[in-house]
Amino acid sequence: MHTFRIITSTLNLPLRFVRPTISKKQFLFSNLKLDFHSSNLRSRVRMSSSSTVTEPIFPNFIPVVDKEDQGSLSRSTSDGLRFRIVSYNILGQCYVKSSYFPHSPKPCLRFKARSEAVLSTLKSLESDFLCLQELDEYDSFYKENVESLGYSSIYIQRSGKKRDGCAIFYKCNSAELVLEDTIDYNDLVESVQNKAVSISSKEDFGDRGDPNDPRVRLKRDCVGIMGAFKLKDLQQHLIILANTHIYWDPEWTDVKLAQVKYLLSRLARFKEVASNKFGCTSSVVLCGDFNSTPGDKVYEYLISGNSTVIPMVENTEERPISLQSVYASIGGEPLFTNCTPGFTGTLDYIFFSPSGHLKPVSYLDLPASPQSADVVGGLPNYHHPSDHLPVGTDFEVCRTLEFDPDGASIDTKLEL
Repeated sequence: MHTFRIITSTLNLPLRFVRPTISKKQFLFSNLKLDFHSSNLRSRVRMSSSSTVTEPIFPNFIPVVDKEDQGSLSRSTSDGLRFRIVSYNILGQCYVKSSYFPHSPKPCLRFKARSEAVLSTLKSLESDFLCLQELDEYDSFYKENVESLGYSSIYIQRSGKKRDGCAIFYKCNSAELVLEDTIDYNDLVESVQNKAVSISSKEDFGDRGDPNDPRVRLKRDCVGIMGAFKLKDLQQHLIILANTHIYWDPEWTDVKLAQVKYLLSRLARFKEVASNKFGCTSSVVLCGDFNSTPGDKVYEYLISGNSTVIPMVENTEERPISLQSVYASIGGEPLFTNCTPGFTGTLDYIFFSPSGHLKPVSYLDLPASPQSADVVGGLPNYHHPSDHLPVGTDFEVCRTLEFDPDGASIDTKLEL
């Protein structure tokens, strides 16, 4: 039973058994490998005559070039309303240790320098929505400082003793929050709690518990947060925005699949509740650090709704949502969004429902190579305050003119 929080506002808007004792960061540096994926995205590198550049680099948004009309059965026409979404794992300070990032200059790891660089980066992006992961120091620093830039926010801290969490910041003059809900993936433990569990291992795992026990495997303290928003001048359509951080371990695919399956089920339910409550059509945007690379089983599940690996948890109430990746839809996933000597690859995504209501019209540019001057050697560094890079897009709210075989058109224009 989930209780949704309804938001009332005074705004008058015209509108996933391996080494359970080590952390993600330790794992990455004990398993040096590079995992690259093709991409045609360009990089923007800013150089200085000095040998050390301490200024962060602010990425640009690149317009999407429309492909020529191939006689398809539909076409989109601009309604002029656009909004920007950025997803960024900012690297929680609770995970920042020199032993985890020996390649990074020590000044880059200090909270004061990093936090200021993160703030400068967020400000430069000029985004209507900011979906942040590994966000700690929320109450003590980020909430006040980001909201001073014209944002309001919703936040969920991770379960257990974890100090970081996920947040959605939204521009008060662009969007109104009307409904919100949170996701705690530890809820999955309840689904196996009363089932008979067969454990073959006799090894003593102490307080950590046996990772072969699904009740232990599923308790990863990962979370997500969802919000329903009305945009300025678009009161009859909802943007259902979700932000999450999926479990990191590459060998625990079953856990990751269980989490994303639960995520899509909860997201579909939230979308239905919000749409019915406010009598609006809606579009879904899903952001986050999914700790999964393009083409792997978790990624394929997210975009196809099925996988060759069956998650350990069955959810008969699943209501699948059709999703596609923003970057994949406009030419290919980035070469990487996470860059360290231990791992370089794409883990961060923005997915959206291909309903015809939303169309990506620009994307946030990322470096073309891990040898690019601003990322060579690994992150974080003076140019980038996190080991991840932000991803982003501008969506355009559009109308779809669908043509039947006789050539007649059906106008499904959204009411602005």
